[in-house]
Amino acid sequence: MDDTPLLIVDGANVVGSRPDGWWRDRAGAAARLRDSLAPVAAGGLPARLAAPVEVVLVVEGAARDVPGTDGVRVVSAAGSGDDAVVELVAADPQRRRLVVTADRELRGRVTALGAEVYGPRWLREAPANS
Repeated sequence: MDDTPLLIVDGANVVGSRPDGWWRDRAGAAARLRDSLAPVAAGGLPARLAAPVEVVLVVEGAARDVPGTDGVRVVSAAGSGDDAVVELVAADPQRRRLVVTADRELRGRVTALGAEVYGPRWLREAPANS
């Protein structure tokens, strides 16, 4: 069993949770989110999630070509981003899995598989991302 928590971020949902013009450049918005997640891998989220953390950003659609970076693995969904998140959660049932999304249907699907779910605000308001 891997003791490193797996943090899976629903990229489209988290990017879409802030009306900051992301729709004009979906790939750029996904890349900015990816970059904001990089410190979480080594530093965790103080008072919320101890380091080290495996961070996975799931992207889809116009953001599909955003590459991974040190600390953040990017999974480009071939179809539905939600389905890709569920597959990641299901693939490692013995591990602590945390999913960041506000999508109600996705929340239900991953909690049924034993994952913890947090909304985009939980991630944005963490001290490491302030």
